[in-house]
Amino acid sequence: MTKESSHPPIAILLNAVLAVVENDDPKSLCVRRSDGLGLPYGPFDPANHRTFELGLRTWVAEQTKVSLGYVEQLYTFGDQGREAPAAVISGGDARARVVSVGYLALSSEPAKVAAKDAQWRGWYDFFPWEDWRRGEPAVLKSAILPALAAWAARGDTDAQASDRRARIKLAFGLSDTGWGEERALERYELMYEAGLVEEAWRDRAAAHLPEPRAGRAAAGATGLAMTSDHRRILATAISRLRGKLKYRPVIFELMPADFTLLGLQKTVEAIVGYDLHKQNFRRSVEQGGLVVKTGASVQQSSGRPAALFRAAPALRADGAATGLAIPRMKTGLAKSGAPDEQSP
Repeated sequence: MTKESSHPPIAILLNAVLAVVENDDPKSLCVRRSDGLGLPYGPFDPANHRTFELGLRTWVAEQTKVSLGYVEQLYTFGDQGREAPAAVISGGDARARVVSVGYLALSSEPAKVAAKDAQWRGWYDFFPWEDWRRGEPAVLKSAILPALAAWAARGDTDAQASDRRARIKLAFGLSDTGWGEERALERYELMYEAGLVEEAWRDRAAAHLPEPRAGRAAAGATGLAMTSDHRRILATAISRLRGKLKYRPVIFELMPADFTLLGLQKTVEAIVGYDLHKQNFRRSVEQGGLVVKTGASVQQSSGRPAALFRAAPALRADGAATGLAIPRMKTGLAKSGAPDEQSP
């Protein structure tokens, strides 16, 4: 007779970030539950799911009535306490340590949602500081950067305060490296640590920890909260997709079969969160062999008809490691602004 293990069991959850771009707005499929808005997810059932991916597709279809197309594994989230407030798995062991396997799925258009609790929500509803297409987001100067500066100054030691300032400068583009769109996850995690998102307050209360020393008002101005650690998972997907655009042709998974170069540019801009240099972008796409003309055109609302393109056949066939050059416009994005006396 073997001694019962004192270690808690492990439960595996499967989470999906399904991304589309609609009307120049990047969106993900969300589900409204009793504990808030979150991503589609469900437990992996080894008796009925031959693979994690098949299990994921099953849960997404059941919860949203949407069938997934392109899917890739994103990350495995297993930090202790990351599922706070504790993820509840129907019929599961309440002591279970929850490990989430996240997936990124891409689609060329938002599928019609039949489930009443499912809805498409814009990325920048959750991350308003990430969208620079209309200039520097006001929430950076008004709330985020001043609050981060105050948090850095509250370091327990000079070394900790200095480390916090360095992390803030790198993540938020205050150093010579400028704003890096791929640092979306770093920015969210810094804000969580500093108590600048609602999840930080919620999770500390659930764990009976002291409230963050940051003002609650700042957390209320930094976008919609999500259940469990789903906003962190979504930030991970945004960072991954933004980086992957540069070395894989995944952007075409978000495009219809035929598209204009302006439509392609607007889709890229929606994902990376800033405007591109039009002529340089078109030159890089055409000369890089990423697209081919279809011979057809479409009438625009004004001006001449626009030529229609499609992804080069070789890209669709072998998924060659070819990405996009992303020539950003010089619009102040290189270095995020903040009042001098409040800069970290």
